[in-house]
Amino acid sequence: MRYLPKSPAERAAMLQEIGVDSIDDLFSTVPAEFRVTGDLDIPRQHSEHEVVEAFKAFAAENATGYSSFLGAGAYRHYRPVLIDVLSQRGEFLTSYTPYQPEIAQGTLQALFEFQSMICELTGMDIANASMYDGSTGAAEAVMMAVRVTGRNGAVIARTVHPEYREVLGTYAQHQGIPTAEVDFLKNGRVDLDKLDAAITSDTACVLIQSPNFFGTIEDVKPIAEVVHAKGALLIVSIAEAVSLGIVKPPVEADIVSLESQSFGVAVGYGGPYCGVIAAKEKFLRQMPGRLCGQTVDKEGRRGFVLTLSTREQHIRREKATSNICTNQSLVALMVTIFLTVYGKGLRDLAEQNLAKAHFTAESLAGVEGASLLFEGAPRFNEFVLKTPSTAAEMSAALLDEKIIGGLRLAQWYPELGENASLWCATELTTRAQIDAATVAMAAVREQELVNA
Repeated sequence: MRYLPKSPAERAAMLQEIGVDSIDDLFSTVPAEFRVTGDLDIPRQHSEHEVVEAFKAFAAENATGYSSFLGAGAYRHYRPVLIDVLSQRGEFLTSYTPYQPEIAQGTLQALFEFQSMICELTGMDIANASMYDGSTGAAEAVMMAVRVTGRNGAVIARTVHPEYREVLGTYAQHQGIPTAEVDFLKNGRVDLDKLDAAITSDTACVLIQSPNFFGTIEDVKPIAEVVHAKGALLIVSIAEAVSLGIVKPPVEADIVSLESQSFGVAVGYGGPYCGVIAAKEKFLRQMPGRLCGQTVDKEGRRGFVLTLSTREQHIRREKATSNICTNQSLVALMVTIFLTVYGKGLRDLAEQNLAKAHFTAESLAGVEGASLLFEGAPRFNEFVLKTPSTAAEMSAALLDEKIIGGLRLAQWYPELGENASLWCATELTTRAQIDAATVAMAAVREQELVNA
């Protein structure tokens, strides 16, 4: 199919066929005062050179040379060059959907490999390809549990990412799913006693996150025992996928909701992201999104097909398991390439993150007046720091030194106070950046003491 403008002769023939003299006649029903008759009040056209120069000027307005200690669901990791080399190929970049396997074997195979590696990492039997992001994945997992159990309630740990909980709240409101939240202990883990008390006979599932929003790793096994004893399903949300390189996968869970952005997807102005739902095989028919499978053709050759697709645009709306009408297949391809490149080296990457975060936490906590919160439980990549001054004041002071400090937590957890902030360190965080942040924080503290 060729998309070319029509010639004047072709236009004239079309007008004659429909019985009008000009294109203007087609708009005769629009009052004259609402028709544009002159040139639009927009800048003139620009040459390619001028456009390039304009974008260079826009790019120069971006902040450069800053070190960042932000995490909270969006993580800076090194992206191998190979990711863009392969994912930007036309066969992948311009492909839409793999409905016709005879012309989409590359896309289908990449998604099949994606699912297979996600299953290896999470310890689940099946994985889809894919969801929008970790927040919608968690919400869809809750709705999946409601369908599986026939119950209609959900218990959510407050240590789940606050924005994930907000997205889930929107879903729950429209789906008529009552939710209850469970608080956390002094070590940052979910309160098991309160969790047990919150689960009722109508609770379909319990949603936790590990590592949770504070970076603390939950002890999944005892949580699963409490949840399963009440007949509910356990959903584990994972926002920092690199943690699976060293943290035991939540095999005790029934459903795992994973945000895979850390696997080779750049942090860029809010997206893109790539959510995944993985689960036990017995829940396959209630899995939202789609699954790619492996088969053989009539000549015995290996091939890949779209095995399951339960989206609303494919079947009757009331039979659909998900309202998500697309997926993140190109981003899933980036994840596949990343995992293929790293392989077992994912453990080394996770160990680097663990070491960098530990060193950063100890260094910053050494500043007079600073301290770590939620001690006593293992953590990965992130930690909560109580600074001598408020998180807002500290962030402003650090920005003067081109350092982006931790995320203020009082907006979601007022009980932690205005001085609590969430910090993150990855393999891209250098010793020089850590030292600079420590020195800057100490300088802020010294100035406070002088002013006092």
